Amino acid sequence: MRIMGIDPGTAITGFSIIDSTKGKISLLDYGCIRTHSSLPQSERLKQISEDLTILIKKWEPSMASVEKLFFQKNIKTAMKVAEARGIVLGKLAQTNIEIGEYTPLEIKSAICGYGKADKKMVQQMVKAILGLQKIPKPDDAADAIAAAICMANSHSLKERIKRN
Repeated sequence: MRIMGIDPGTAITGFSIIDSTKGKISLLDYGCIRTHSSLPQSERLKQISEDLTILIKKWEPSMASVEKLFFQKNIKTAMKVAEARGIVLGKLAQTNIEIGEYTPLEIKSAICGYGKADKKMVQQMVKAILGLQKIPKPDDAADAIAAAICMANSHSLKERIKRN
């Protein structure tokens, strides 16, 4: 199964594409959708939607894992991230991609076995799980990879439970 991982944001939206087959996870692509701060919010959201459309057409994922928004102290920032998240969820639903939403705690637990793991620990585990030479950069892309791995593991566990 092909899974797209998304770490939503207005300035930077991290993305990843993985294949998960019989418990083996392969990283196909990762990176960031970047928008310029000088653009109006509506244009930034449009760009996220358009770039996401290109990625979906290129990779044809059947599932997508989207990181849930955690409360931030800066409500203005949280609102903008929530808007970007809405664009992502809408585009995925529009293209009939199965969506899984996971909190940062759930993702960290799935990757590290510890929900309060720091970013470095998550990045090291992503590197180890995928057998990479170096930690994927930037952080937003690494977070998107972790979100995709979380969904792959969750889906694999659900399938095993169904069989038993």
